[in-house]
Amino acid sequence: MGIIALGINHKTAPVAVREKVSFDPAIMPDVLKHVLETLLPVTEVSILSTCNRTEIYCCYADQQESPVFAGTFPGQSETKEIQDTKTLSDQSTTKDAAKETAKALLAWLSHHHSMDEQVLQDSSYIHHDSDAVQHMMRVASGLDSLVLGEPQILGQFKSAFAVSQQAGTAGSNLGRLFRQTFSVAKEVRTNTAIGQNPVSVAFAAVSMAKHIFTDFSNSTALLIGAGETIDLVAKHLKDAGIKQIIVANRTLARAQRLAEQFHAEAVLLEDIAQVLPRADIVISSTASPLPILGKGTVERALKKRRHAPMFMVDIAVPRDIEEEVGDLSDVFLYTVDDLKGIIEENIKSRQDAAQQAEQLIVSGVERFMRELRSLDVVSSVTALRGHVESIREECLIKAQKQLAKGDDPAKVLQTFAHVYTNKILHNPTKKMRQAGAEGRLEVVDWVQELFQISADTNNSSHEKKEKN
Repeated sequence: MGIIALGINHKTAPVAVREKVSFDPAIMPDVLKHVLETLLPVTEVSILSTCNRTEIYCCYADQQESPVFAGTFPGQSETKEIQDTKTLSDQSTTKDAAKETAKALLAWLSHHHSMDEQVLQDSSYIHHDSDAVQHMMRVASGLDSLVLGEPQILGQFKSAFAVSQQAGTAGSNLGRLFRQTFSVAKEVRTNTAIGQNPVSVAFAAVSMAKHIFTDFSNSTALLIGAGETIDLVAKHLKDAGIKQIIVANRTLARAQRLAEQFHAEAVLLEDIAQVLPRADIVISSTASPLPILGKGTVERALKKRRHAPMFMVDIAVPRDIEEEVGDLSDVFLYTVDDLKGIIEENIKSRQDAAQQAEQLIVSGVERFMRELRSLDVVSSVTALRGHVESIREECLIKAQKQLAKGDDPAKVLQTFAHVYTNKILHNPTKKMRQAGAEGRLEVVDWVQELFQISADTNNSSHEKKEKN
C-alpha cells in the first residue's frame, strides 16, 4: 500500500487558481466515489477543501497491471473515452507505481474541474508515504496555515474525514492515518503554545478585551465599521460568548448585512452617541479621514454608565477615536500600534512553539510508519504459519495411516519428526546455500537472528555429539 497527498494551497497558487479547484461540500460524497471508480489503483480517498487549500489524500495498491486513468478530458468529445493503461513490468518499483498514480490523480483533477493540466502541475505539490503523513500532520496542526497555528484547520480536517467515512471511501488505512494525525495535532495543541497567542489584529483585539471582561455573556460590543476586519472581530466575539453586538456604519444597509450574520443591531454612525452608553467594548475600523468618537461624547456616555469601564480598540489609520479619550480614567484605549506589538511577540512565540511542534510531528510520523510496517508483516507471518501448518497436516495424515496399519508407534513418531523437519527446512536451507554462494551473507545473518542461533553454537553441538 502507498500513500499520496496531492494539493494546492495559498503558498503555491493565487486565489484565482484555488477557487477553480475547490469542491462544493454538497456533492463531495459523489466526488469521492467518482475518484475510486475512475482511478483504479486508488483504494481509499478523502478530500480537504478550504478557502486556502484543496488537498486529496489517497491510499493506493501497488499493482503490476492496471488502468491508471479512464476519463474524458476537456476539449474532447464526450463519447470518446481515454484509456490511459499502463502495464508495469516485473522490474517496476513502488516508486514507479507512486509516480503513475500521482500522475493519474492530477489528470483526474484537471478533468473534473475542466482546467489545464499544466497549470495544475505548476501550482501543485505531491507527497508520498512518510512525507505525505508528515504533511497531513503539519496541516492539521496549523503549521502550514496562512496564519501560523490557527485552530480552525483541525476541525475542517475532521469534517473532511467524516464525509469520506460516510461516503464509504475511507477504510481502515486512511482511518488509521487520520486518527494518528488527530492525535498528533492534539498533542501539538496541548504541549506547545502554537495556538495560545493571537496573531491577527481582530483576534488580538478580542483577546485583549477578555482581560478586562472575564465574562462576555453580559457584555455588549459596539463595532464601528462594516469591513472585513470588523466582520472577523464579530466572529471572534461570538466565539468568545458575547451576546449583544451593535454594528454602526456610514450606510445602514451594509451595517444590516453584517448584523444579520450575528443577530446584531445595526445603526448609523450619527447614532453612535445614543448607543455608546450601552457599550462595554468598542472596536472601530473605518476609512474615515476624521475621528468618529471624541472625548466629550465618551465622557457623557461614561456618566450614563455610572463610570463602568469601557474597553476601546482603534484599529483605523487614521484613527477613529480621539487620542484624548485615553486620558479618561474609566477607559482602556488601545491603538493598532499597541496590537502590533502584541502580535509580533505572539508570532515569535508561535514560531518557537512551531519548532517544538515539528519534533512532535516527526515522532508521530515515525510511530505511524512503524505501525504500518508492522501491519505489512502480519500478512507474511500469517502466510508462514499457514505454510508450516499445511506441512504438519500432510505429515500427520501420513503418520496416522501408518499407525492404523499397525506400525511401531515409536518408529512412526521418529519418521514423522524427521520428515516434518526436512520439509520445513528444505527450501530455507536451499535458499541459504544459494545466498552464500552469491555472497549475500546478510541472508544468513537474518536467519541466525530470527532463530537466535549462531554458527559457533551449531558447531559446538556437533562436536559434543561426535565425542559421545
